[in-house]
Amino acid sequence: MAGESKTIRSTHRRGFWLVTASAVAWSAGGLFSRLLPLDNWTMGVWRGLFGALGLAILLWILRQNDDWRALRFMGWAGWLYVLQSALGMTCYLAALTHTTVASVAIIYATTPLLAAALSWFFLREKPATSAVSGTVVALVGVAIMMGLGRETGLLGDLLAFGMALSMAVATVVARHFPKIPILSTACLSSLLSGLWCWPFGTPFAVTGHELAILALFGCVNFAIGLPLFTMGARLLPAIETALIGSLDAPLAPLWVWLAFQETPSGSTLLGGAIVFTAVGMHLLAASRQAVPA
Repeated sequence: MAGESKTIRSTHRRGFWLVTASAVAWSAGGLFSRLLPLDNWTMGVWRGLFGALGLAILLWILRQNDDWRALRFMGWAGWLYVLQSALGMTCYLAALTHTTVASVAIIYATTPLLAAALSWFFLREKPATSAVSGTVVALVGVAIMMGLGRETGLLGDLLAFGMALSMAVATVVARHFPKIPILSTACLSSLLSGLWCWPFGTPFAVTGHELAILALFGCVNFAIGLPLFTMGARLLPAIETALIGSLDAPLAPLWVWLAFQETPSGSTLLGGAIVFTAVGMHLLAASRQAVPA
């Protein structure tokens, strides 16, 4: 019994660090966007294509040919994961063109609640009390950080909700179908997101310097962030995966501050501290009990 409990805790800890690392990778998106004087669609094209290229190279280096062959047998769940991941990435970029960054961030913070609802409905997985409490506190923190009462666009808000719903679906599918090949599905998702953005952007109007930054952007977001997230999501309950992923919101302005010396506002600092506290309190509570993998 003690050995089993130790294994469960070890698995939970590994999942926590994998999802945390993915949140760090994704949080760099704001920094890359700040470095690029391009529209969101053009960034989406090259971010997706370079991300797919980076993942394909990683598959080749790791000699993971079985991942490609597994695509033929992964079934509807695997293709659902590919399509909704690509759709979620596209919704994110589209939302930013129709509503405020604040609105997108606040709506994205509902992802843990959506994941918990989907996980309970389809998997009958009851979320831990600490995870639910942490999600609510994190949502409050993001709302404070981004500011309330700003003008928003209905279409943009709907697109942002589509992004949040997509991420919630991803967490549930990744956990319930562990045989989905991680790298190859991430590669296809990245490729599709780039192709979907192509008609709306100006992909050939970029400089060589911008292409270099876009290549790094794609590799960090997709070749690193997406596989880490998928691996971690398989080891944690869906609501916990989404809760830890909310660290993206307070980390994004941190990197911009470090790179450009832009001092965050008081609301950003307060809201970010609340999000970090929410995740930390949940982690502390989870460490005191055996958490189901």
